[in-house]
Amino acid sequence: MTGPRRAVITGIGVVAPGEVGTKAFWSLLTEGRTATRPISAFDATGFRSRIAAECDFDPVREGLDPREIRRMDRSAQFAVVAAREALADSGWEPDSGPADRVAVAIGSAVGATVGLEDEYVVVSDVARQWVVDHRYAMPHLYGYLVPSSTAAEVAWLVGAEGPVTMVSDGCTSGLDSVGHALGLIEDDLADVVISGATDAPISPISVACFDAIKATSPNNAEPESASRPFDRRRDGFVLGEGAAIFVIEEREAARRRGAHIYAEIAGFANRGNAYHMTGLRPDGREMAEAIRVAMDAARLAPADIGYINAHGSGTRQNDRHETAAFKRSLGEHAYRVPVSSIKSMVGHSLGAIGSIEIAACALALEHQVIPPTANLRTADPECDLDYTPLTARRLRLDTVLTVGSGFGGFQSAMLLTSPRRAA
Repeated sequence: MTGPRRAVITGIGVVAPGEVGTKAFWSLLTEGRTATRPISAFDATGFRSRIAAECDFDPVREGLDPREIRRMDRSAQFAVVAAREALADSGWEPDSGPADRVAVAIGSAVGATVGLEDEYVVVSDVARQWVVDHRYAMPHLYGYLVPSSTAAEVAWLVGAEGPVTMVSDGCTSGLDSVGHALGLIEDDLADVVISGATDAPISPISVACFDAIKATSPNNAEPESASRPFDRRRDGFVLGEGAAIFVIEEREAARRRGAHIYAEIAGFANRGNAYHMTGLRPDGREMAEAIRVAMDAARLAPADIGYINAHGSGTRQNDRHETAAFKRSLGEHAYRVPVSSIKSMVGHSLGAIGSIEIAACALALEHQVIPPTANLRTADPECDLDYTPLTARRLRLDTVLTVGSGFGGFQSAMLLTSPRRAA
């Protein structure tokens, strides 16, 4: 009798704010640098928040040809470039097994926002025409409109003929897509899943939406220090963009081919709060429940967790909610385990950030280093845990917890374990 099927990460590809690539991403995190700067993607004059964490992304330099660039929105370009890096990193060949055992699960909160907005400007004659003229639309506009087109691009890249899924549930999309990949492998519906998330929300419409609810930081004079999770001086999150894509394989098959394993996806759970579109209860009950169920699935106890990658958006509401959730789910161990938020360095890329944070967790296990919370200089007394201020920390790690929280009340938790622990 064989044991349960288990899923491992064997390849990582990252397009994150700052330089492109996993190596550059990890260097930025461990050095505690920030990628936040004045918005260059468009003229942000007149906006309340005029800063963002942008990717230094050139599609030509990253190997995309003119047809791919024309066909794909910026977010899809991110996903394909990250997927190519993940494939090269893993050494897995798309034609190495049955195509119907290869699946794709991609997350995104806002899909092709940049492409849709650019095309609207054209067909509406810069918003002067209420009834738009479709004759001026580019031929791939339908692909921009349908978020699943990004998952299809990745599926074409790898020749996947198994389940192909787009997960779009706001800011937990990047966690939930990888959670879905875990389920596909556990349920024997796929042997390999190319999974992760992508978003490119730095556009006038997205910035205006967050301006309207005053969720983003207006600290335009000091963009590098604007993202300050768990700091008493925080005044909102910083919008970001990017993607992280993984090659996720059934563990025994990965071992047989001699693949390098970064981490095992040991447990995953999500919950909803059925409470408020943007609000969070201060007691953190729903996030705590997601953490508890994920620990049960992984057969882990609170004391097993060596590091927590927090959602850490940099809003007072979120920081209080998370702090309470960690205490509620982990008990006294919450005061002993280090926590940090990489959003302090790469901003909040909405649906993509959950996967970018999974990449950070897998790399933390690989290198035995936890990234810091940059800009945390004035501790908030309501957030009284060890939030790893300013400087990365070398630490023996076997298990990490990463969590996400999204508008609509979504709460997700995932546990990654080191291959050493499995051995």
